[in-house]
Amino acid sequence: MLENIWFVAAIWMALAFAASLISIWTGISVALIEILVGVLAGNFLGLHANMDWINFLALLGSAVLTFLAGAEIDPRSLRANLRASGLIGILSFGVPFVVVWLFAQFVLGWPLPQAQIAGIALSTTSVAVVYAVMIEGGYSDTAMGKTILAACFITDLGTVLALGGLFANFNLALALFVAVMCVVLWFMPAWTRFIIERLGATRVSEPEVKFILFVLFFLGGLATTAKSEAVLPAYLVGLVLAGVFLRDKTLVHRMRSIAFAIFTPFYFIKAGLYIALPALWPALAIIAVLLALKMVTKLVGVWPLARLHYMSRREATYTTLLMATGLTFGTISALFGLQNKIIDQRQYTILVTVVILSAFVPTLIAQKFFQPSRDAMHAWGRRYRQRLNILSVEDAGEQTDDRRGAGAD
Repeated sequence: MLENIWFVAAIWMALAFAASLISIWTGISVALIEILVGVLAGNFLGLHANMDWINFLALLGSAVLTFLAGAEIDPRSLRANLRASGLIGILSFGVPFVVVWLFAQFVLGWPLPQAQIAGIALSTTSVAVVYAVMIEGGYSDTAMGKTILAACFITDLGTVLALGGLFANFNLALALFVAVMCVVLWFMPAWTRFIIERLGATRVSEPEVKFILFVLFFLGGLATTAKSEAVLPAYLVGLVLAGVFLRDKTLVHRMRSIAFAIFTPFYFIKAGLYIALPALWPALAIIAVLLALKMVTKLVGVWPLARLHYMSRREATYTTLLMATGLTFGTISALFGLQNKIIDQRQYTILVTVVILSAFVPTLIAQKFFQPSRDAMHAWGRRYRQRLNILSVEDAGEQTDDRRGAGAD
């Protein structure tokens, strides 16, 4: 059976289907469940990702998921709340990155490249987890919710740039990749809008989706040739297309359905296969210390800035805990280190375990003890505007509605 490609595909999709059912039942992110399913399948069922097509779908899953994460950022909110989201996002990445890097190198005794991978993997914030929390609670349309999502983008952009900058091979191939990527990023919104307006609305062949996948494949090929990572151009392409997706929700919904149904299960299940449970138990103390270190450094980097930007203690703590979550980019960074032989199996298991726990622990604490009300999150937007004389997207919309109402009267 395991030599028949159809049976192998059936096994992987059965695991993905089971993960979906468990996610619906427990209310936990399906990506997290898929990683845990991969852990169980690899350690108890003997499942292996030893076929080229599985590895390709896993790589494609990471690139498309990264693209969608960038595309979820509302560019208007990013501009309106740039000061708050920018400062919070920068320190949310910078403080954990430096502290974990130094801890891994000088306390754990890891060599420099391995310590840098640890710093990158544990500096991330999970856009997927935070976005799910905002959507499920109905907080995504508040100024505070949009600011947190934008800060997540800044943090993860720092992660992607650090991964590419520290481990890229600086040569002619990299220069060509950067030049081509700049040109594509500049023209990508116009090209995509043209295809949607002229072809996408009347064709069942989904030309706009195929065009976006073509660009992601092409830039991914240039990135890997330059010894960089395909998630970097994918994230940036998603960001520049966020405004297009904001106007065409159907397109983003179709791409999200394709990604989560086919591509991302292979990526997350494969990531779980790399976790060897026998190597986990001796490292429990290190895992606990690294998890605490990530949460403490996020607290140091985010909480004071949240308070500085007029959030109450409850709101600042809630924001800090959400910024301490990790999942997608943390596993991508650790898996990149393992596949490129920068870190070993034991170090990968430690880092991914900490990343998985950081998706659970801070989110549960935030929602259980520090969840602000919708009114409080709306009120922060008005308070932020009044103190800095800057319109947030939420408040601008409210003022527009007020003017329309006055005109009607």
